[in-house]
Amino acid sequence: MTEPRRGKSKLVAERRYPAKKQAPKAQAKKTAPQKAKASKSARSRRPARKPSPSLFMRLFGWVFRLIWIVTSRVALIGALVLGIAVFYIYTTLPPFSDLLDGRARGSVTLLDRNGSVFAWRGEQFGGQITADTVSPDLKEAIIATEDRRFYKHFGVSPRGVASAIKINLSEGRSALSGHGGSTLTQQTAKLLCLGVPFDPAKWKNQTEYEADCRQGSLTRKIKEAVYALAMEVRYSKDEILSIYMNRAYLGAGANGFEAAAQRYFGKSAAEVNIAESAMLAGLLTAPSRYAPTSNLERSQDRAGIVLLLMNQQGYISDDERAYAKAHPAVLSDTAEKRAGGYFADWVMGAGPDFLTRDTTEDVVIDTTLDQRIQTAAEDALTWVFENKVREGSKAQAAIVVMSADGAVRAMVGGRKLKVSGAFNRATQAKRQPGSSFKPFVYATALDMGWSYDSPIVDEPLTLNIPGSGPWSPQNYDRKFHGTVTLTDALRHSYNIPAVKLAMDAGLENVRTVAEMFGIESDLAQGPALALGVSETTLLEMTGAYAGILNGGSSVSPYGLKSLRLKGDNTPLMGQDGGLGERVITPESAQELIYMMYNAVQSGTGARAQIPGVEVAGKTGTTQAARDAWFMGFTADYVAGVWMGYDDNAPLTGVTGGGLPAEIWQKTMEKVQEGLEPKPLPMIRPAAPPKVNPQFPGNTTSSNSRSGDKADNVLLDLLGSIFGGGNN
Repeated sequence: MTEPRRGKSKLVAERRYPAKKQAPKAQAKKTAPQKAKASKSARSRRPARKPSPSLFMRLFGWVFRLIWIVTSRVALIGALVLGIAVFYIYTTLPPFSDLLDGRARGSVTLLDRNGSVFAWRGEQFGGQITADTVSPDLKEAIIATEDRRFYKHFGVSPRGVASAIKINLSEGRSALSGHGGSTLTQQTAKLLCLGVPFDPAKWKNQTEYEADCRQGSLTRKIKEAVYALAMEVRYSKDEILSIYMNRAYLGAGANGFEAAAQRYFGKSAAEVNIAESAMLAGLLTAPSRYAPTSNLERSQDRAGIVLLLMNQQGYISDDERAYAKAHPAVLSDTAEKRAGGYFADWVMGAGPDFLTRDTTEDVVIDTTLDQRIQTAAEDALTWVFENKVREGSKAQAAIVVMSADGAVRAMVGGRKLKVSGAFNRATQAKRQPGSSFKPFVYATALDMGWSYDSPIVDEPLTLNIPGSGPWSPQNYDRKFHGTVTLTDALRHSYNIPAVKLAMDAGLENVRTVAEMFGIESDLAQGPALALGVSETTLLEMTGAYAGILNGGSSVSPYGLKSLRLKGDNTPLMGQDGGLGERVITPESAQELIYMMYNAVQSGTGARAQIPGVEVAGKTGTTQAARDAWFMGFTADYVAGVWMGYDDNAPLTGVTGGGLPAEIWQKTMEKVQEGLEPKPLPMIRPAAPPKVNPQFPGNTTSSNSRSGDKADNVLLDLLGSIFGGGNN
């Protein structure tokens, strides 16, 4: 009975504290699931085993790693190659000072008779300048226009290239066509032709070489970029800018900003103001198009854009921009006049090409040009065409003015005055001189014994021309005037007396006299020679008339007085005067001048009269008025004027005594201003010549001589021995 009792728990104790006894059980029950939850949470925090990646993902990752490896290796190799290329070019770059003057050709500076510059030819270089010596305004204008980030990039601007590609594509071009995004350093590299010198064996000429330097292929762009990087390593930013400023072409033959500043403004690049700097910088886009000597208004408009860029980039204030725009740059007096464009081209052909057109040296040519006379000729031609010629007319004119020794003082080769390399109608156009040739017929006759008052019959005349048949010359007025003196025949420009006189004096003799006076063109063989049917140039005719003025000696027209290298006062070649051999006697020349004086005083050349000044001259009008001439002189100067159409079309209502005589008169009136009038070197008869009624029907008088020239030479020789001679 006692054993079961020992095995039982005390009931009282359990009942007394039922909550305390049950609490651990309840806690135990609650703890078990919490532990399970904690265990489950712990398991969830442990990284889950990743599922196996798909084949595609593994392939993608492998390709990506491969691309990365290849790209990084290629980039490394490319960087190494680029570094080697840059280093190689760096070692070949010459010293900075050797790159400032890169002209392949030299320049020609032309000075007038007073030593003033009036024209430039070739590649003008004003002298070396640097970024430190030029005007700060000019430096800022160049940077604002060409490369605003010049001082920030390393020679190549990825931002600029990307922007250029975007613009090209938006404008419908290919990525590399049009805008190039080149930095100023790259542009300098292009000016240097990437260090490749001109090779005559590879390029036909300098133009082809420069075109090759400017090509914009992808390969070329890459080379240009590499060269630019090397330059950035070799030179400072200011040195690169200096090279650029010295080598850039800025129109009108000016290479470099110093030459351009001198060319357009007559001052150094260190002295140009904001407006002038903007105009110079604006030329970089298109030098020939925007050159102020070509179109000043267009150049000023372009400068306005540069001023805007300078203002936007903070180089100039709003007030400075407004002032510069209101007071734009203008040409200097020398550049504005640009006198003697045709003359300069002509003089350039007077010396050897290796010292003029193809010179590699800087040459200075002293010339005979008188800018006052040149201006007078240009103004006269302009006035007549503006006031006397119908609007839209295509007619042309040319003028030559020279001294009696052949020194050319002015030359106008066409209506377009401010030119270079244009067709020169004064020297290149061969036209028929018409009646302006007749003085050489009369010169021949006078030198062979005729006199200014010798009679000649103006009557119907028919000549049988071998191979052409009968020919009957006619006077301009279609009338016959009977017996007249030689003076009257020339004064009224009668054709029939001129033909008869040429036949009597001998056509070969007339040709000889004309050729000796300087008419080198082929002369006609038949009697029409007397009427000026042979073609010649205005320069030749003016030179021949100068021979009459100087007393009968031939002259060779010249414009070059001396040629020397710049900085050297010793001439390499020169010209002291154009006087040549005697053609006719001084007495014959004096009679002829008197006859030509009458042609102006009361004949066909009346419109050429200058009040208070003695003038001698001769008109010329060809068949159908295709050419109209006036040739004449005062005691100081000889001048010739031609007028016509380039296509040889007939003029309307124009003769040599009309508009050409007016152009001549207006030119010479200005030329004579300020000069003391001098008398012409001519005979001065007590009374005008009249026909001697004793010889009403003869072509000669007691004062005339006939026969060929050989007989007259013999008579002159006998006369000198026995006391006789020409009258």
